[in-house]
Amino acid sequence: MRQKNPPRQFQDRLDQVRRDMREKSIQALLIAHPADYFYLTGFTGEDSAILVTPRSVVVVTDGRFEGAAQKEVGWTSVRFRKGELTPELIAAVQSSRCTRVAIQPTKMSVATREALRKGLKGVRLVDAPPTLSQMRECKNASELKKIDIAIRVAESAYRAMLKTIRIGQTELELAARLEYEMKRRGSTEPAFGSIVAIDANAALPHAVPGQGRVKKGSLILFDWGATLDGYRSDLTRTVFVGSIPTKFKAIYEAVLTSQKKAIAAICAGVRMCDVDAVARQHITDCGFGDRFTHGLGHGLGLDVHESPSLSWRSDQKLRAGMVVTVEPGIYLPGLGGVRIEDDVRVTSKGCQVMSHLSKSLATSVIDVAR
Repeated sequence: MRQKNPPRQFQDRLDQVRRDMREKSIQALLIAHPADYFYLTGFTGEDSAILVTPRSVVVVTDGRFEGAAQKEVGWTSVRFRKGELTPELIAAVQSSRCTRVAIQPTKMSVATREALRKGLKGVRLVDAPPTLSQMRECKNASELKKIDIAIRVAESAYRAMLKTIRIGQTELELAARLEYEMKRRGSTEPAFGSIVAIDANAALPHAVPGQGRVKKGSLILFDWGATLDGYRSDLTRTVFVGSIPTKFKAIYEAVLTSQKKAIAAICAGVRMCDVDAVARQHITDCGFGDRFTHGLGHGLGLDVHESPSLSWRSDQKLRAGMVVTVEPGIYLPGLGGVRIEDDVRVTSKGCQVMSHLSKSLATSVIDVAR
């Protein structure tokens, strides 16, 4: 039986979206990004979309998700497509009789947008305001709990994986073990493609695991996360097999201190670029300013990379309830790199580091069996 009203958390979110729609003279909002329609409705089906109007929510999906639709969004109208998604979206908009429809330009392909434009004669397509991304920036207690669980799972899996490392193992083997340990603990999927980078590969911030092998004296960078109930964690640790080369000891200490200083600067009301500057200045003072080649961090939640951007590019101010990563790094091409990353909740008086894995210089050295 179709519910009369959505669950309270979704009703509140829809009310906020609709208020913004009225202010912007938008008659309907078309949402095709999975994290966004999950946030507004709880629907988990992939390759789907929702159409929000002042009085209705229409879910457009296919027969694979009939059971999910009945269980998760019985309070909506559901259209099951038999072919491609776009023609059914056109039909849904036409049925709504709305003539000014907002779409998410950064979440939709150019081809899909053009097909909608051609198929919706008499309908004006406009860019949706950033309402949803702004709403998702600050997490409520339920969301924070889910992120916290995702962090605990990722940390526990990492500790278990470290115990299994052996000389001769490849990056791919280590990544597979890490993801296996996360799934054993309830992660539905990795939060993103796990990064395991050994020695020179660690100089690539987004290295892809390959055939690099563990050997005595290796540097290994791990960047990984778990997913629980749609919410994600994102952590990075760098370890050394047996001992730390003198050069990398100085680099590790520079990265760790820069991270600590940046975390200490986090508080509601502080600009993103100012926090980035704290970390960047310390790394520059240590002589590695040109080797810190990316922003300090990013928002974390239903997407592993979401608003806000904790970087020099943003003068946006931190707000209580935001969850951001803090991940300074130093990368030496051909030699390796060090990155340390934690997940941090912004509060009105400062911040709370949600992740608890050790990152001291002493614990970065691991013993590995042959």
